[in-house]
Amino acid sequence: MSRTSGKKYTAASSQVERRPYAIEEAVPLVQKVKFAKFDETVELHVRLGVDPKHADQMVRGTIVLPNGLGKSKKVLVIASGEKQREAQEAGADIVGGEDMVAKIQSENWTDFDAVIATPDMMRSVGRLGKVLGPRGLMPNPKTGTVTVDVANAVKEIKAGKVEFRVDKTGVIHVPVGKTSFAKDKLVENASTLLNAVVKAKPAAAKGKYVKSVTMCSTMGPGVPLDVTPYNQKAV
Repeated sequence: MSRTSGKKYTAASSQVERRPYAIEEAVPLVQKVKFAKFDETVELHVRLGVDPKHADQMVRGTIVLPNGLGKSKKVLVIASGEKQREAQEAGADIVGGEDMVAKIQSENWTDFDAVIATPDMMRSVGRLGKVLGPRGLMPNPKTGTVTVDVANAVKEIKAGKVEFRVDKTGVIHVPVGKTSFAKDKLVENASTLLNAVVKAKPAAAKGKYVKSVTMCSTMGPGVPLDVTPYNQKAV
């Protein structure tokens, strides 16, 4: 059965009016219409007025959500020597060097949520592009996951650091918390993320930057957000 079929989904959808909601209205509505028995993730889907085929219109970045994601990410650190010890002390779940590269290559192993690598390991880690790239797990200096400061990188990811990146259709999909969060915490997380997307507006982007924003839970219907405040900031 698809997400958009079934009595529960239809009943939930009927409670969402066909109008843009302020973020303070949208959050409690998303929490109200969720119907799955598990603690659903709250997601934002942001459609931007950019053409990601052009490098100067790519939108990506990272932000530490003030209230985390409600789930501690499983972090793999690929490093050598003293940096392995620093990673372990900072709370990394899995730490290794060439052995981790070999395991990922030979077993297609991806039992982790984030990968941090030190610059000296990137020659080896670079071989993992086919496995890690499609899953959005490839370490990158731009997102702070290729760094000598592995301890800080681990702590940021554990604290709720998320990466946002526009896909080939011009949409950003990103989690901002759980339906069990207090309303104000979800509002703060979602606002922080949207403000970060606005700040990441490329100079080459013309016209309306934030075309639409939809908030939803994992299984629930989408609630359209009023994009006016974000386009005012984006000018």
